[in-house]
Amino acid sequence: MGFDQFVGNLATVRHLREAIAAERMPPALILAGPRGAGKYTLAIMLAQTMACLRRPVSDGLPDFCGVCSNCQRIALSQPLAERVSEAIAAREELREVDKKETRVLIQTHPDVVVIPPDPPQLLIKMGQVRSVVQRIYRLPADAPRAVYIFTSTAFMKEAANSLLKILEEPPDYAHILLLAENPGELLPTIRSRSSLFRLGALPPEQIEAVLAERRKDWQPKQRALVARLAEGAIGQALGFDLEGYLASRQDALVILYNATGERAGENDYSALFRITETYRAGAEGQQKTSALLHTFASLLEDLLLLHSGSGQLIRNIDLLTELTRISQTISVAWIEVAVRGLDQVEQGMRRNLLRSLSLDAFAVGLAQS
Repeated sequence: MGFDQFVGNLATVRHLREAIAAERMPPALILAGPRGAGKYTLAIMLAQTMACLRRPVSDGLPDFCGVCSNCQRIALSQPLAERVSEAIAAREELREVDKKETRVLIQTHPDVVVIPPDPPQLLIKMGQVRSVVQRIYRLPADAPRAVYIFTSTAFMKEAANSLLKILEEPPDYAHILLLAENPGELLPTIRSRSSLFRLGALPPEQIEAVLAERRKDWQPKQRALVARLAEGAIGQALGFDLEGYLASRQDALVILYNATGERAGENDYSALFRITETYRAGAEGQQKTSALLHTFASLLEDLLLLHSGSGQLIRNIDLLTELTRISQTISVAWIEVAVRGLDQVEQGMRRNLLRSLSLDAFAVGLAQS
C-alpha cells in the first residue's frame, strides 16, 4: 500500500511528495489531466500522506501506510460514485424545506472534505463553498493538516468568487485541491493563486501492462484494444465497458459500410433501419445514441489517421485491415462531411428530435455524399 500503487506520471507524483517532505505543499493546487488519469486517486493519496499516523518513507520521500485509522477513514472516500450516491440518498430523506439548504459533501474523515458537483445541475454551488468557508478556518481535529478536494471545475459564478476569497487568505494548515480536465474553465484569478500539476496521458504499452496484471479476464488482443481506446487514461482503461463499446461499434460499422459501399447490397437500407429503430427515446436511448456517436467518431479519427499516413496511431487496431481498405475509397472532404453530420445528430438530441430518424437521415445523407 502506498504510492507504488499509482500508475504513471512519476515526476509529478515525486514533486508533490517532495513538497510534503519540505512542508511546502501549496495552499491551493490544481491537478490537471484527462478524465480517468488518476487525479482523484492521487488527491486521496496526498491527503493520506499528510494525515498518516505512521509516516512511512519510500524512495526517500513521505508515503502513507494505508492501515492506520487516518488512512483507512480517508480511503473510505475513494469510491467517489458510491459516496455521492449515499449523500444524495441521505438528502432525499430530509424534509423538503431542509433539502434546499443541504448540499452534497463527502467527509469520511474530520479533516478531509470532498466537494463533488451537486445534482441535478452538476455544478459546484454556493452552499458547498460556504460549507468549506465554515470549516476551513477551524484547526484540524485528527490530522496535522486539512484537505479540501473539489472534484470538478464546473463552479457557479457566485461559488467561484466565494472560493477566490478563501484563496486570498488561506490558513497555513489547509490545502485546497482542484481537479481539472481543463484548467481554463477556472477563473484566471483562481488559477493565478494555485500551483498547477499535470497528469499526462500514459503510453498504450504501459496501460496494456497494467491491464495484463489487473484484467486477466480479457484476452491479450482485447487488452491491446482497450489500452488504445482509453486515450492514455489508466482509470478509463480499468473500468472500460468493452462489451458495450463493441456493441456500439458494430452498429457504427453498419452505418459506415452502408455509406462507403463496403458490403454487398449497398442500396438496401433494411439492415441499417433495423439498427436505427432500436435507438428509442428516454434516458437509455440517449445513452445508447451518445455511445454510438462517440464510437463512430473514433472510427472517423482512425480513417483520418490512415488517410494521412499515420496508421500506427489508430485506436481500433483490430480493424486495421478493414479501415485501411475504407480509407483508400474516401477523401478528407468526405470525413469532414461525416463529422458535420455527427454534430447535427448531437444537436438534434438536445432538441429531443426522434433519434432513429436523425440517425437514418445521417446515414442516408452520408451514403449520398
